[in-house]
Amino acid sequence: MLSDRDYTHRMLQTVLTVAAIAILLAVLWEAREALMLIYVSALIAMGFAPLVTIIERSRSGARGRIPRWLAILVIYIAIVVVLLLVALAVVPPLISQAAALWAKMPDEFDKFQHFLIRYKLLRRPITLAEAVQNAPEGTSSNAVNTVLLALSNLVGGIFGFITILILSFYLLVEAKSMFDYIARFIPPGRRGDVANAVREAVVKVSAWLRAQFVLAGVMGSFATVGLFLMGVPYFYVLALVAAIGETIPIVGPIIGGVTAVIVSLSVSPKLALMVGIYFFVLHQLEANVLVPKIMERRVGVSPVAVLVALLIGGALWGLVGAILAIPTAAILSIIVDQIAADRDVRLQRVR
Repeated sequence: MLSDRDYTHRMLQTVLTVAAIAILLAVLWEAREALMLIYVSALIAMGFAPLVTIIERSRSGARGRIPRWLAILVIYIAIVVVLLLVALAVVPPLISQAAALWAKMPDEFDKFQHFLIRYKLLRRPITLAEAVQNAPEGTSSNAVNTVLLALSNLVGGIFGFITILILSFYLLVEAKSMFDYIARFIPPGRRGDVANAVREAVVKVSAWLRAQFVLAGVMGSFATVGLFLMGVPYFYVLALVAAIGETIPIVGPIIGGVTAVIVSLSVSPKLALMVGIYFFVLHQLEANVLVPKIMERRVGVSPVAVLVALLIGGALWGLVGAILAIPTAAILSIIVDQIAADRDVRLQRVR
């Protein structure tokens, strides 16, 4: 039986432990944005780690291996060059197409009003100036607030993107030394299992990143063929937008489809309707067939787990959660497999 002193000591220890856990959880919650940046940077570092290793091990004349920092820099430069080429290919045609659509906007507005008047949904034609004057009070201030919020989010996104790039670079450079340091706190008998789990996680995250490029290529090809056959202007640019949007779950394909519909609307409403139906079918094919099957084959995550991970990730963190859902599910599957393997080993020892 415990004495009063021991009981008081244990109660105090329990209270302090609970308080420390509560404080830790509160700190983690307050730092959730920073932790998300660190997690994204770690996933990017894991995704590019095999490619960095391949470049690093390639021979450079008689000098032997390429320095790791230089191998990482080569990848970064290649990404920047690709992004610049994409911007040069996409932005000018989209600007010219948007200008043409804006020039046709008054005529399209009049046609829409005549359609409403024909079916007695509108009494008389109104001008754009009258539409602005009849807008609800406070709309202009809300629009200004919306623009300021959008600019703030844009600036924050740019700084977050730069932070992720820099942090991913240092994580790739210091990966081995960081793992060696953390391994000092792991029991010697478990270090091999942890090392194997980390290598498997790197392989799965890298496979997820490659699968994203495969999906982008497939959807970009489908969009190119379909838009070309329908006679949509700048079909190659729209296909490129659809391919890039494929890397963003849920929202990305919608952005690609809406962009194609808007451009098609400058030709005719009938073409815009055809393009909308085509992209709707593509989106259903991508969401229900391509993503689950490709992720199962490449990453080793079942289609059910992929769909569940996308739903949960989107509900918890929105767009960012949906993007990170599949690699997170892959990492969690490794942890669960490791725990199950340890349990099986313990059960065998008991028997």
